Amino acid sequence: MSASSVGLPTEPIGSIPRPAELLAAMADHAAGRIGDDALAAAQDDAVRDTVRRLEEIGSPVVTDGEQSKPSFATYPLTGLDQLAPDGVVIPFADGHQRQLPRLTAPPLRYAVHAERYLRAALRHATVPVKQAVIAPSALSLLYPPDGITGYPREAFLDDLTAAAEADIRGCLDAGAHVVQLDFTEARLTLKLDPSGGLLEQFVTLNNRVLERFSAAEQARIGVHTCPGGDQDSTHSLDVDYAALLPGLLRLKAGAFYVQLASEPDPDKVLGLLADHLPDRARVFIGVTDPIDPRVETPEQVRDRVLAAARHLPVDRLGTCDDCGFSPFADDTSTSRETAFAKIRARVEGTALAAAELSG
Repeated sequence: MSASSVGLPTEPIGSIPRPAELLAAMADHAAGRIGDDALAAAQDDAVRDTVRRLEEIGSPVVTDGEQSKPSFATYPLTGLDQLAPDGVVIPFADGHQRQLPRLTAPPLRYAVHAERYLRAALRHATVPVKQAVIAPSALSLLYPPDGITGYPREAFLDDLTAAAEADIRGCLDAGAHVVQLDFTEARLTLKLDPSGGLLEQFVTLNNRVLERFSAAEQARIGVHTCPGGDQDSTHSLDVDYAALLPGLLRLKAGAFYVQLASEPDPDKVLGLLADHLPDRARVFIGVTDPIDPRVETPEQVRDRVLAAARHLPVDRLGTCDDCGFSPFADDTSTSRETAFAKIRARVEGTALAAAELSG
């Protein structure tokens, strides 16, 4: 019996570590040793292999593994020239940092749309394909605190809203099973602003985009939240979900993908989800931890699902990985083999739970 037959869908979040051949091609391209065509061929090989392996595992929904994305957050900016490197810094618990670029001149536009990655995956897939896109709230951080001459913040937000809508709509129109909005900075906002004001701004901005879609379209849009996962570290695991989830769950989306496997008190989070989950929305709980080198067993996954089913209706429950396995292309902290082993455990463990729940 499949998990989906009893209302337990399971989906990947997005990124999977790139194969060594692609990492080498990326380095060669950056050094000028190979051209664009050779890099594109290596990327397509990696996408083909990723989709094939996900299907062989039995994943009912696949992604391209973000093999061609420079990062989950900055792909729309590839090739833009009105950027400076000294933007917002994101600190991680282990001391390393990631830094966003800073917009220096108008207008804000997407040079690359996620539809490109989706179409590449669809060429190789025989099952439904989901596509992750960056939340507009994350890209709102490109606008500098001191402003841009002749480009007021509201004009920037108008351009960002239009660009984000086009990014999502292009994927829906191209046949995405679901479009996942990566809102990974949501939890971080409460560390930057414990009052919740910044989170409220971000929820409002993301809803400004989501409200442009019909109810039927919103049902095919999901939102992913996590405490960040990069180089085996996080940026906001110490922030209490109780401060985040009531606001996050006001987003006008049909699904929520919530990190849970690495959470110290999952029952507390499940109670919050049960209290605040919107009508008709489904919650996908994280059952594998990408930054833990130990591979979960299917039985561990099963038990996590069964614990969730004590709080949430089974017909509104699904499973996912906590986060992507390699959200930035240079993150090699998790091996490709480990990622696929964890995904296999998620798929098999979800099926075990579905069998028990249907018995």
